[in-house]
Amino acid sequence: MKLYPDKLDAHLKSKLASVYFLFGDEPLQIMEAGDKLRVCAREHGFEERTVIQPVDDSDWSTFREAADSLSLFSERRIIELRLPTGKPGRVGGEVLKQYCSSPPDDVLLLISSGKLDRSGTNTAWFKAIDKAGVTMAMYPLPVTKLGGWLKKRLAAKGLQAEDDVLALIVERVEGNMLAAKQEVERLALLYPEGRLTRENVMDAVADSARYSIGDLSMAALDGQSRRALRILAGLRDEAVAEVLILWTLSSEVRAGARAAEAHEKGVGLDSALKSAGVWQSRAVPLKNAISRHDASSWLSMLSACSTIDRQIKGQAPGSVWDAFESLVVQLANRGEPLMRKNPAIPS
Repeated sequence: MKLYPDKLDAHLKSKLASVYFLFGDEPLQIMEAGDKLRVCAREHGFEERTVIQPVDDSDWSTFREAADSLSLFSERRIIELRLPTGKPGRVGGEVLKQYCSSPPDDVLLLISSGKLDRSGTNTAWFKAIDKAGVTMAMYPLPVTKLGGWLKKRLAAKGLQAEDDVLALIVERVEGNMLAAKQEVERLALLYPEGRLTRENVMDAVADSARYSIGDLSMAALDGQSRRALRILAGLRDEAVAEVLILWTLSSEVRAGARAAEAHEKGVGLDSALKSAGVWQSRAVPLKNAISRHDASSWLSMLSACSTIDRQIKGQAPGSVWDAFESLVVQLANRGEPLMRKNPAIPS
């Protein structure tokens, strides 16, 4: 059974399944959901706990033995199975399928793993877990929902914040929910119950934002130049490979160029995007960008991508990161590249 994270509390009030699988790329949600499951399991008499992290096929024999053995200290046990990569392998997959075909009544199996792609959720072992128990995907909250999540966390500590104060916290911790939780706890320690001010947050909250390359391209396509530059700076600080950033941006620019050229020849925008191979999740942001740029503007940005490629390879002069800044500003705005003052020219 598929379960959304915000429905877990209601689910645990009604029943406790035999198997739970928590997976995704949001460690805070996985950790907190696991804590809730352990507390609930103890309330149902599951006292003994065994943790197993298979490294090779032989470790699955350890799992089998733990599942089949009698408890030494209590009638019910928790077995935690950790799969960091989300890939149990052929042997592990067969073991999980066999276990889930008839899970024992005295064992609660709690599995956790990193993010699974579509091929992972289509495997026979995943479907066996989903049929026997509960599967929960954990993903970072989008920026539009992070403010509400923070507001509830602050309220639980007796703190209130206006929308502009919440927006400031979101800006500094966006994409990093664990950091957001820690900042709430820090604010609760530093200030008494009541209303937080912008100055309180400025003094207390560290800049802990964590971004992906996909965040960069979406911000630029949506016309959010300031946010795109902030994300780019974060990627640089995290030493993200320049070639990966270029690959993502150039893919968007090539798709935009193909769609814009077709649209200017009379093809409907939806059809032009489809013929350019644009996925549905990227269609709206690219539509926004195409409304700001004509075909010549897209070709100009494509030329900028080519220059950056040569800079990365050491075949062209100039700073790669300055060129990235200019490109994302041009993409986010209406075709005007970021103009930098030549340091050789006196003020």
